Amino acid sequence: MSTVTNPFCRLLLCLAFFAPIVNAQSQPLLPSIRVSGDKSHFVDSNGKTFHVWGVNYDHDDAGLLLEDYWVSDWQRVEEDFAEIKAIGANVVRVHLQVARFMSTAHKPNDAALHQLGELVRLAERMQLYLDITGLGCYHKADLPEWYDPLDEAARWEVQSRFWRAVAETCKASSAVFCYDLMNEPILPGEKPEPEWLAGELAGKHFVQRLSLDLKGRTREQVARDWVKKMTDAIREIDSGHMITVGVIPWAHVFPGAKPLFYAPSVCGPLDFVSVHFYPKAGEVQKAIDALNVYKVGKPIVVEEFFPLACSLEEAAEFIEKSDTNGFVSFYWGKTIEQNEQEGDIRGAIIAKWLRYFRDQADRAKGP
Repeated sequence: MSTVTNPFCRLLLCLAFFAPIVNAQSQPLLPSIRVSGDKSHFVDSNGKTFHVWGVNYDHDDAGLLLEDYWVSDWQRVEEDFAEIKAIGANVVRVHLQVARFMSTAHKPNDAALHQLGELVRLAERMQLYLDITGLGCYHKADLPEWYDPLDEAARWEVQSRFWRAVAETCKASSAVFCYDLMNEPILPGEKPEPEWLAGELAGKHFVQRLSLDLKGRTREQVARDWVKKMTDAIREIDSGHMITVGVIPWAHVFPGAKPLFYAPSVCGPLDFVSVHFYPKAGEVQKAIDALNVYKVGKPIVVEEFFPLACSLEEAAEFIEKSDTNGFVSFYWGKTIEQNEQEGDIRGAIIAKWLRYFRDQADRAKGP
C-alpha cells in the first residue's frame, strides 16, 4: 500500500515505530503458542485457547513477492502489518524462497536472514504471529542455476540447510507460530517426472515435487523420509516451535482419496494439519466432507482460504460449519477502502471479503 489513511492503522504504525525505543519491560510479552495436551487445539503459554484467524501475506497487488520489496520499501511492510492487525488477524503467513535464502548449495544468505530477523521483530512489536513457509520456488526465473540440476539427495540437503538457517534466526521469538516446511509439495506417480516445479498459475509456481522418480519406493515412504529430514533439521536448532506442511486436500479433488503427508506413517513429526481449501459454488458440503478426512488426531488449520470459486455467503457457510482450529485467508497490501476505490469487480470482491473477515475476527477467535 502507499499511504495509510485509516486512523487506527496510523496509530498501530506509530506504536510499531516507537516500540524499540521504549523500555522493553513496558511491552507486553507475546505468549508462545503450542498444541494442547490432548492434541485437540492450540493454547498459549498462559493456557488460553488460541484460534487462528490469519492472512497469507504472500505477494502484493501487483504480484511482487515480499522478498522483492522488504529491503527497498520496508515502510510498506510496516504499514501492511498495521493494516493486517487492524482487520483483526492474529497470524501472518509469509513465504520464503530458496533462491533468496541460499547463496550457494552450502551457504545461507546472511542478508536475507537478517531481514527475516527484522520481520520477526516487527511481528513481536505488532503482537502478530508468523507462519513461516519455506522452500518457495514461486518465480522460476529467480532459481539459481545450481539448484535444479541437483539430484534428490543433494536437493534435500540444501533444503535442510535452509531450515537450519531459518530456525537459527527465529528460534528465540515467541512471535513464530510455526514453520511450514513447503507450500503444497507433491510426488510423482509411477512414471518419472522431468521437472521439479509443477504448472504455472498467474506467473507463479506454487507447487513443487519432492522427487522426480520414486525408484521403487512408495509415495508414503518418500513423503515420510522428506518430512523427517526437514523436521530433524529444524529440531537440531529449535525444539519449541510447531512444524506443519501446507497441502492440497486431494480428498477435495478426488473423493475418497486419503491424506499423504498426514498419513499415520508420515505425519508423526508434524504438530498440526494444514490444508488449503477453495470451495466451489454449490459444493460447500463436499468441501466439508473433504476437510473431515484430515481429522487425524491433530489440530487442523485451513491455511489458505478465499471465495475464489464460490460466493462470500458460501465461504462463510464453510467457515461456520467446519470443525477446525482456524483459517488463514489473504491480504495483498490494499485496505478495504483502497480496494473499493479500484472501481472494478476484483476490487469489490476483495473489499467485501476483507470487511467480512474484519467483522468476524472477534467471533472467529473466540473468547
